[in-house]
Amino acid sequence: MENAFSQWKKQCLNKLDLSKKGSVDVAIAHVVSLLNGCDSYFTTSSCSGRIILIDGVPESTDVQKQNCVWLFVSHQKCNSDDLMSGLARSSGDAVLKFEPFVLHVQCRRLEDAQLMHSVAVNSGFRNSGLTVSKTGKIITAVRSTHGLEVPLSRQGRLLVEQDYIHFLVQVPPESPISPVCRATTKTTNPRHPQLTGTTKPRSPSQTGHRKGGRGGEEQNKCV
Repeated sequence: MENAFSQWKKQCLNKLDLSKKGSVDVAIAHVVSLLNGCDSYFTTSSCSGRIILIDGVPESTDVQKQNCVWLFVSHQKCNSDDLMSGLARSSGDAVLKFEPFVLHVQCRRLEDAQLMHSVAVNSGFRNSGLTVSKTGKIITAVRSTHGLEVPLSRQGRLLVEQDYIHFLVQVPPESPISPVCRATTKTTNPRHPQLTGTTKPRSPSQTGHRKGGRGGEEQNKCV
């Protein structure tokens, strides 16, 4: 299994980033580089957090349908004018979603995954978990419980006042609307020397790490 992990890591990090953005989010690039430089870890997908405005099909309850239109996407804090511009193009049921930080890390051994999971939970990412595939791949998913989904229009007609949209984008920095960086401080903490590794950190632009750990805008092809 040790040899298999090394092979998986080599294959994953040598692949091109085929996501729409084509690169790792700047806010978490140093975490990705740190983990990919460790002997016992490598990242397979990530997202620093994103704001998306989707125009769904009227009478549909599934905003993830293939024929939905992406009116606005940002991995950084936006303003109400950005959203109003997107809503001006809405002809269906527009939904605003704040999606938090997510990071998937493949681990060499189960104890490595348990350490990563402990660091994640203690950093506030309480929706984190572990999975072990039939082929022996051990993945730690670092996720928080934060998130927000708000309907803003119905059949192209705005349901709320612009002041409410302005309020939504002014939420505090600890909310999902801002890229989440708490993991960076905790993961690189000297109290967790196992995470620092012995190899030289790799630049995210030189790895096969996939931008995006969720469906829709980007797809992870490595796990």
